[in-house]
Amino acid sequence: MIASKISDLIGRTPLLKLPVAEGGATVLLKLEQFNPTGTAKIRMARNMVDEAEEAGLLAPGGWLVESTSGNTGLGLALIAAERGYKFTAVVDNHSSADKLRGMLAYGADILNVAGDEEGLATAERDTTAERLAAEYGAYWTAQHRNQGNPNGYRPLARELHDDLGDGIDYLYGAVGTGGSLCGTGRFLRERIPDLKIVGVEPVGSVVFGGTGAPYHQSGTGTPEGSEIGGVVDYEVFDQGIKVSDAEAFETCRYLARNFGILIGGSAGGVVYKALEQAQSAAPGTTIVVLVCDGGDKYLDTVFNDDWMAANGLFDEQVVCRLAMMLR
Repeated sequence: MIASKISDLIGRTPLLKLPVAEGGATVLLKLEQFNPTGTAKIRMARNMVDEAEEAGLLAPGGWLVESTSGNTGLGLALIAAERGYKFTAVVDNHSSADKLRGMLAYGADILNVAGDEEGLATAERDTTAERLAAEYGAYWTAQHRNQGNPNGYRPLARELHDDLGDGIDYLYGAVGTGGSLCGTGRFLRERIPDLKIVGVEPVGSVVFGGTGAPYHQSGTGTPEGSEIGGVVDYEVFDQGIKVSDAEAFETCRYLARNFGILIGGSAGGVVYKALEQAQSAAPGTTIVVLVCDGGDKYLDTVFNDDWMAANGLFDEQVVCRLAMMLR
């Protein structure tokens, strides 16, 4: 195939089988870092713009704005560059520097609303994006409540069914906006009614209840005090579970150093929980993990020894459990 524009290369990402310890279930990684921008969220970024254009909400040369921790902003920046729109990403200091540099490379404007404050500022980001849209006539894609977000993952569900048929028992994914897991799961369950869908969020996120606390996993979860978006469809989930930063990041590092698999921070947490499930699942069970992005955007954090040590994120017990769960 010879593509005529970069967005034609979205999708058809590969599946990779993890070497799970003998007797465990099959764990397959859907490696979404093979999309343009290196992330699954390019799928929903394109679809939100497609749906806005079809509804007459975007005129040629228009202005897109979004509150983002990074990967959605990368996707919108690419689509805006390809289609001739202006794009402003409203961010805080939870974004990785590489994601911000990537958006700038595509010609986006970056507006940081957090000042010197560390961590998430989701409410402030959303308020600013909404104000820009109201005052200047920009189109706010509002990923947390835009149904174009989960709709953008219909092709991903089709890809999984094309490759695996009805032989998927569990679908695991991170829950940030909820778009990727709810969208993929909802459409996949139309073909596989008995599919079990498990959402994973950081310890400290409040999507599935519990006490709010700071966390380092980027692009996933909802901090205390922020609105849980309308895209999160609780009826889709069979289970919602939490994973610690140490479990997530040690998994990323273990996969990189032992198998050459470089995945993003939140994806590490989802893989860890899927591996736990694999230990108790019946032989022949197939678990699919949605890997949102690759690890190349986390070289200054997750894969940086000094950063891990400074944040107290090393955990030898997690490493020992990984060694038991993987060959």
